[in-house]
Amino acid sequence: MQQLDTRSLPSLAGSLPVPTYDRSRLRAGIVHLGVGAFHRSHQAMYVDRLLEQGQAQDWAICGVGVLPSDRGMADTMAAQDCLYTLVVKHADGTFEPRVVGSIVEYLLAPDDPDAVVEKMAAETTRIVSLTVTEGGYNIAAVTGEFDATHPDVVADLRPGAALRTSFGLVTEALVRRRDRGLAPFTVVSCDNIQHNGDVARRSFAAFARLRDPELGAWVEREVPFPNSMVDRITPATTDEDRAEVARRFGVEDRWPVVCEPFTQWVLEDRFGLGRPPLEDAGVQVVEDVDPYERMKLRLLNASHQGLAYLGRLAGYRLVHDTAQDPLFQSFLLGYMEREATPTLRPVPGIDLDAYRKELIARFSNPHIRDTLARLAFDGSERLTKWLLPVVRDNLAAGGEVRRSAAVVAGWARYSEGVDEQGQPIEIADRRRDTLMVTALRQREDPLAFIADRELFGDLVDDERFTAPYLATLRSLYERGARATLEALVAETGGPGGTSSVAVSSDATGR
Repeated sequence: MQQLDTRSLPSLAGSLPVPTYDRSRLRAGIVHLGVGAFHRSHQAMYVDRLLEQGQAQDWAICGVGVLPSDRGMADTMAAQDCLYTLVVKHADGTFEPRVVGSIVEYLLAPDDPDAVVEKMAAETTRIVSLTVTEGGYNIAAVTGEFDATHPDVVADLRPGAALRTSFGLVTEALVRRRDRGLAPFTVVSCDNIQHNGDVARRSFAAFARLRDPELGAWVEREVPFPNSMVDRITPATTDEDRAEVARRFGVEDRWPVVCEPFTQWVLEDRFGLGRPPLEDAGVQVVEDVDPYERMKLRLLNASHQGLAYLGRLAGYRLVHDTAQDPLFQSFLLGYMEREATPTLRPVPGIDLDAYRKELIARFSNPHIRDTLARLAFDGSERLTKWLLPVVRDNLAAGGEVRRSAAVVAGWARYSEGVDEQGQPIEIADRRRDTLMVTALRQREDPLAFIADRELFGDLVDDERFTAPYLATLRSLYERGARATLEALVAETGGPGGTSSVAVSSDATGR
């Protein structure tokens, strides 16, 4: 068994693809905050593709861990020279491995925040990219306002503070660049938020404004924040994944990444200091990302929320098991066709009917083994950004909301923290305590959960939403999730008037 590090690459080349480029000649032009599985299956993979083509040698990546919980990744990166194994798992059982070498340095901010700031402030850094999760922008779900009272934000605003947030680190780096006469780097959000670049600008400018009003205006005016849409299903790495990499490929990798074959990155072409030729690696560089991100967030991500809560209540634990169930296929396709799609703008080059069916096939890939628990993580940030915009647009246009209301009711029932068999459900959400308190009140006050105006705004006042929501919640209590969905699909007719859809097992979205 070989350790994964630079010295082992020549001998590993016989068993799996390894970088053919000289990593010692690379220079980090990108600093990425939040190096998790998704970044390593997506942005780092695209840069690796360019490097294999002999391009982008000044655009390698320096990874940054912002949180104390990132220490495990820091230790792995140090032990493996920032190398890792990326394994693409096809639905037919084919495994496609590769050692990725595009990350050449890793810094842990809690250990040395000034080193992180200086790395971003260096003239060689031209892009700072982010995967800090939907909640990492500190924006209220309903008001869209930056939370200036967050303890970490307050701490970072104190003079001489040991910076602990992405806002504090990035803003200080921008200040140093400005003081040194260097142009600001471009900030690229790669999180699943509609208009993620605009959200990032609002967040970082708001923090900078708290530090100094003129600085905030400068950040908003001078720093480029292009929007982007990112897509690749990438479950959390498990011990089984580590063992499988060792068994199949003879590599001891502390933190490999597994993912589906499908990958998409749509990126607004708005950069201040240049960018790598990402279009040569398969990235769609466009003038307007909005149609693509609406499609992805409202079809894929919102459907994930339906799988997560209603699937778990119906007794499932894994995504592919749920998605292979004809009942869930019919429910999700009905949601996508009848509720989500009418709220979309025309998407250049996309056949939406094929895209919807392709999503079901991607969800159904049995080798990804993604968990419903991962999809359910942080619903207060995710569902409110992905599904509720569909509800509001349909209410404004007089469209359908029954299936969307059913997903919200499933979240409410799920948030009680116990399933239909009386087994505990672990609620992983930054608002966990509040969610559980309101969910446990809803048997006496059925509107208690959606009365939280910080999450739901005025939806609790609209009977067009509350009527189907209450009907679904009542049915979940009386009949359970499966019978509830069966009745809903029978009443609404399913997608295109049908009750089910056949999906080929090898339609993986390649």
